[in-house]
Formats: sequence, structure tokens, C-alpha cells
Amino acid sequence: MTDTRAPHVVVVTGASAGVGRATVREFAARGARIGLIARGRAGLEGARRDVERAGGVALVLPLDVSDPAAVEAAAERVERELGPIDVWVNNAMLSVFAPVKSMQAEEYKRVTDVTYLGYVYGTLAALRRMLPRDRGVIVQVGSALAYRGIPLQSAYCAAKHAIQGFMDSLRCELLHDGSHVRVVMVQMPALNTPQFGWVKSRLPRRAQPVPPIFQPDVAARAIVWAADHADREVWVGGPTVTAIVGNALVPRLADAYLARTGFDAQQTDGAPPPDRRDNLWAPVDDATDHGAHGDFDARAHPRSYEFWARTHRNVLAVTALAAGLSGLAWMRRRRAP
Repeated sequence: MTDTRAPHVVVVTGASAGVGRATVREFAARGARIGLIARGRAGLEGARRDVERAGGVALVLPLDVSDPAAVEAAAERVERELGPIDVWVNNAMLSVFAPVKSMQAEEYKRVTDVTYLGYVYGTLAALRRMLPRDRGVIVQVGSALAYRGIPLQSAYCAAKHAIQGFMDSLRCELLHDGSHVRVVMVQMPALNTPQFGWVKSRLPRRAQPVPPIFQPDVAARAIVWAADHADREVWVGGPTVTAIVGNALVPRLADAYLARTGFDAQQTDGAPPPDRRDNLWAPVDDATDHGAHGDFDARAHPRSYEFWARTHRNVLAVTALAAGLSGLAWMRRRRAP
């Protein structure tokens, strides 16, 4: 089943930068009216300009998604000023790069409050409005790390695992109730976003996404596609498929591989700047709009062939069928006297 109706009203959390910012642009190109949720004012204003340049309407909603009352109030304001919410995208996140032995209890709580409970609060706010109408889509921006944890990001990996479990429960309940509200989780690969410049880190070298790296625009296209299609999950990028399937089949091998490679893969050469700020407790874009892309444009892939194959399944099936029939006809001609 495919919903080809362009969404009229969309809410995106974490809309000021990175994947959220790229997703805002993608929905804006379709003429959506968009509620923009994030903490950083400069990034939110930049996102608003992106929407308006595309001919859309944006509502700036500066808040922290760890505050359920603020999320609920934002949803109420979106419906009052923009109309009924068609799509809610949960994307806001925080992380800390550090070994477990170096982490602090309050850091785990903070990452969990935003990266997991922020999704729960957004989902609850969306459901309160979508369920009575019996329509709407909730998209959870996930990660391959929802299935396969890696070293140095235990708080983030745990939060993504939690979202995965939350989604399984919610999906079953919606099916039981016969609801037409849809939920989908989009599992992402490593992405070139600004977060690596401001994530809290205790690493000796600068943090980076684990190669191969993809542009956030790839993620945004997948999110918009997921909002239109009734898939249970969407896996983006070959590395995501490899991580999820590989962990299911040979988890011990994945443990050993990541123990050997996972530390260096998440760090570049060179020490971080001594005056580096992080965004764990407060945004760092108070004066600067950082946009969607991070510092790794030269190494980031602009497309995912795996995702293209998924979104063109009918074309590939017809091509395979045509090739099979052509091969069969050729074999029959060879056998004919």
C-alpha cells in the first residue's frame, strides 16, 4: 500500500541541523507546512528560511524534546496554526563519545532523555491527534546501531535499541486496534552531519562517522519515502544491511571486529581544539547556522544504491522477469532443430 498524497503538515524534531535540516528541505520541496522543533535558534531560523524559499510555511518551535509538556504544547500550536499533523518525524538526538568506564551517570540520563524519551514524547503527542482521525504517519529516525552497538557510543546505542523495542510494542498495539495510523523506523548508516563537531567527546582525537559515510540528503530522501510507503522498516545503505544482518548471524564475530577496528574508525587524525564546545546541555548554534552537512563532504556518498534498489523494486522485478524470459527463449531456440 502506498500513500501518494503529499503531506500537508509535517513536524520534524532536531530540525535545525544535520538529518533533520535535510529532511525539512525535502518536505519543503513538496510544499509542506512544517513545524520546526530544536533547541538552537540560529539553526531553526535557517530552516525556516529554507522552507520559505521553497514556497512553504514554517513554524519555529524552540524547545528541548526531553520536556514532554513543551512537546505537547508544540503539537497543539502546530495544529492550531498549520492544521492537522499528517507526518511526525522524531529525529532529535544527543550522544557522548567515551568508553563506558569514562561515562558519568548524568550523561547517560541526558542522552536517554533526548534520544529515547524525546521520541516517546513526540510519538505520544502525535498519537493523541492522529488516533481520533485514524490517519497519520510517525517516522522514527533510527540507526544500524539500534541493532548493533559499537564501542565509544554506549549511551546513544542504548537509546536507539530502546526506540526499536518501543516501536515493536507500539506497532503490535496499532495492529490489534485496527488503526490506520502508521509507524515506520528508518535505520541509517554513518552520516556527514555537524554533530561530530559539537558532540561531547573524551576521545584523544577528533570524532568522525564510521566510514563509509553518506550525505544527510540520502537520509532525508529515505525519510520522505518512508512517510509515503507502508513499509515496517527502511534500511538505508549497504553498511546498515551488513551491520544488522551480520550481527544477527555472527554477533561474536561482530564483537571481535569492532573491538579491533571500532576505536580508530570513529576518530580522525589530530587532537580536538582546546576551546571546543559540546551540545549535551545547551545548543552550540546560538549564533551560527551550521546547516545540514558536516565536515566530511569530500568523503561522503551522495546516494545509496541499496536504497535505490529498495525504492525501485518493481522496476528491478520487471527487469529480472524480462531477462529470465529472454534467457528462456534463447535456450529454446538453441534446442530447436
